[in-house]
Amino acid sequence: MTPIQRPAPGAPLPLAVALAALFAGPVFAQSTGAPAAAELSTIEVIGRTESGAYHADDAAGAKTELPLRELPQSVRIVTRQAIDDLGATRLDDVLDYVGGVSRQNNFGGLWDNIAIRGLPGNESTGMATLLNGFSSNRGFNAPRDLAGVERIEFLKGTAAALYGSSEPGGTLNIVSKRPLWKAAHSVEGYAGSHGLRRGAFDSTGPVGENFAYRLNAAVEDRDSFRDHVRSERRVIAPAFAWKLGRDTLLDYTGEVLRHRTPLDRGVVAVDNRLGAIPRSRFLGEPADGDVTVENHTHQFVLSHEWNADWRSRIGLSYRETSIEGFATEAHALQANGNLTRQRRYRGFDSHDTALQVELQGKVQTGAIAHELLFGAESFRFAMDSVMLRANPSAARPYAINIYNPVYGQVQPVPGANTDTLEHQRGTAFYVQDAIRLAPEWRLVAGVRVDNYRQSLRNRRTGTTASQDPSATSPRIGVSWLPTPQWTFYANAGRSFRPNVGSDFAANSFRPETGRALELGAKWESADQRIGATAALFDIRKRNVLTSDPVNTGYSVAAGEIRSRGLELDFAGQVTKHWRVNASLVLNDVEIARDHSLEVGGRLLNVPKVNGSVLAVYEDALANGQRYGIGGGITHVGRRLGQARTQAEAGAGTPAFDLPGYTTAKLVAYWRFSPALRLTLDVDNLFDRTYYASSYSRVWVTPGTARSITLGLQARF
Repeated sequence: MTPIQRPAPGAPLPLAVALAALFAGPVFAQSTGAPAAAELSTIEVIGRTESGAYHADDAAGAKTELPLRELPQSVRIVTRQAIDDLGATRLDDVLDYVGGVSRQNNFGGLWDNIAIRGLPGNESTGMATLLNGFSSNRGFNAPRDLAGVERIEFLKGTAAALYGSSEPGGTLNIVSKRPLWKAAHSVEGYAGSHGLRRGAFDSTGPVGENFAYRLNAAVEDRDSFRDHVRSERRVIAPAFAWKLGRDTLLDYTGEVLRHRTPLDRGVVAVDNRLGAIPRSRFLGEPADGDVTVENHTHQFVLSHEWNADWRSRIGLSYRETSIEGFATEAHALQANGNLTRQRRYRGFDSHDTALQVELQGKVQTGAIAHELLFGAESFRFAMDSVMLRANPSAARPYAINIYNPVYGQVQPVPGANTDTLEHQRGTAFYVQDAIRLAPEWRLVAGVRVDNYRQSLRNRRTGTTASQDPSATSPRIGVSWLPTPQWTFYANAGRSFRPNVGSDFAANSFRPETGRALELGAKWESADQRIGATAALFDIRKRNVLTSDPVNTGYSVAAGEIRSRGLELDFAGQVTKHWRVNASLVLNDVEIARDHSLEVGGRLLNVPKVNGSVLAVYEDALANGQRYGIGGGITHVGRRLGQARTQAEAGAGTPAFDLPGYTTAKLVAYWRFSPALRLTLDVDNLFDRTYYASSYSRVWVTPGTARSITLGLQARF
């Protein structure tokens, strides 16, 4: 945890910068143990930045003071500088520049969903995600807006020893912007292709000696390259830091987000071939209107420094999520081009309360130094789910012709389909020890014990399925530092994730369990401005839900998945003028055991090869104005577009694949005064037609067409 300090009187910082180190970290911000002067060396710029860093030296989500170079784990951090260089306003905008991340079904544009190292999360809740160290993927979550985000941490490998239920491939930790103790403000405006209009506001500063605030807000409206599709979002993210005493701090971080857009399942493949219809063609029904997703988040953290070695934290998080609206979705494609469709209504609401308590401190045992972490966590989650559905029939196919769509037909009234009330409760205890065994050796070991209880009441049938599994998730890793620049490491860990629902006999499913092994090397330049990581990994996940071979329409927990691969990451300021971010990943993911899916087959949307490069050149003119220009290239290899069954494989039915793609982008800025800056972002520079993800042959998400965005940012 960052020590609680006040800025030095008269600190010579310009208006647009402030002392981010005071409250730069989230719930689990870590102390460096250095004196106050060292803490004041880190600054943060309000608004879009330049001459910043791509390479980070620590990760709040790791919950340790060990620098990333010494940590026996691969961690990829997308810094605020990288976010700004990419012109990213949503999480989706940065994903192609993180190695080992593949896009999954995005629920018709209503949420974010990825797989890390080829292993996706739950089909209904998505990837394992944290917001400032609190779980944030329970319920339904709108696409993440980056207006109030400081950085994004991709914790590769299993994090279950710290966070419990998660994927063995990796966990995502979103870190919010924090209040600063120097007044600074910025206003941003953007306009661009496809009707983009966006405004953002960022304001921070002290209110008296003991209270500081931060307020981020954004308003966005955009049309789309897709016919009849537009989106609207409103986000406000307040935060404050209140010094209750010399050693006690109360932090608050909040966010209210509303996202409205039609549910858009994309295009269809004809005879396993994409491109038969334009990427712009909408196959839903415009009369359905928008689906609205709302998220409300509130986090409070009370921190106290007991002495130079020991500190404690108590964190409380409360989240509400909801999704509501009608949608018309593709069902089956007929030979004449008619696409039968379902019409659905969704009304889901959730409430999630979590409490965390931690004690962290340092202990010396002879020549060995320990950094101990003791923690406990409890959460209560409730989800009320109602879905109505009208299925097509021979008498009423509710169809549209994909070649000559005619909208406006009479819409069927959906009837009862899902009416459930789910309750989840969890209590966990965890401990971690980061040990300095010798000047060149580090050992990190931890274990977490989770007790979980879940019930799912079906209000249509009056039945309730329940389960109360427990899990122990250990992790151990060791690092060898033969030189000041090189680290070689290895780690092993286990993970779990409860499976929701029950089988044919109304028995709860066994939880998914995972085992992850990782071997790697890290290099960091002497000036700590460049870093690189190479990692080999081998992961197995068991008890994956698969179709029941005996009872049609039911599932059993009998599947197994294996993921192996090589990751290469590089990021940093390579010269005075150039900064570079690059990655290359080779990932082999296959189904090792299943009752219905093809054994040895691939997983949806996971390429064997993906890579990216982002490079930006900066310099100053003789009159003091600054400029930057650069670009990025991303490549995503061929991927499976629909799961193939054993029967299809045996019959020789061709697999449906999404073709690989390579896209380019252009970025530039001109700072013509200290307070004003003009930016240009061009995505999909060559207007390549590509397909970002798929769930089936009739649910394929096309990638965004070329878009040009002009922005103006002002600081004051």
